[in-house]
Formats: sequence, C-alpha cells, structure tokens
Amino acid sequence: MATFSPARPDLTAHQKALRMSTADVVQQLVALLGRKLTAYIGGVKDVRAVDRWAAGGEIYGDVEPRLRFAFQVAETLAGHDSPAVIQAWLTGVNPELGDRVPVRLIREGDLHVIAPSLLGAARAFIAGA
Repeated sequence: MATFSPARPDLTAHQKALRMSTADVVQQLVALLGRKLTAYIGGVKDVRAVDRWAAGGEIYGDVEPRLRFAFQVAETLAGHDSPAVIQAWLTGVNPELGDRVPVRLIREGDLHVIAPSLLGAARAFIAGA
C-alpha cells in the first residue's frame, strides 16, 4: 500500500504552526526537542518558563513567533526523521546555512531574513535523505 506524502511538507507544517494554540506549539516543541532546547529558542534559562508556556502562560516579546517558526521547521523534518535527528539538525553546524547553527539563527536572527534560508536548508536535508 502506498503512503501519501505531501509535495510540500513545509506547507503542512506552516499551516499547523499557525492554527495551533501557543500552548500546543510549545507542547509539541517539547515533545520533539525537549524542554532545554525549547527554552533556548525562547531565550530563557529556566525550563520552568517553558512549563508555564505549555500550560497557557503568557509569552512576552518576539518569543511566540520564534517558537512557532521553530515548530514549523521541526515539524517539517518530523515527517522524515526522529526527534534525535531533528535535534541534531537544529543544533549542528549546517553547510546549507554557511556553517551556521539553525537553532541559534532561530533564537537570534531576524525571522524575515533567516526563514527562507532555514526552510530551504530543511528541504535540502529532506531531499537528501
């Protein structure tokens, strides 16, 4: 039996990232990346903040769009690899990104500037799998 694989897994991930509540996005990120990496993306040192976000607590500043974008990238990769591979991809030096680390770009970069490169790198990784 053939399985259906969308031609644009990043589009499906984008739609999920927009439609989910912030708490659900955080919960899914924790499931895929763990609390520490989710906290890093959110710019906090204490994972208890992640627990508060997952429970529906307020998120300040530009953290929510970063978490949603991180979820979009992780969810795009999740259709093809395990959470361990996704974590390695996000935390490793990436040649598609000029040898920069994706998670650091998500945390510190201008999302309008880095998003196309990061999604392109994720697509290239999937295509090479």
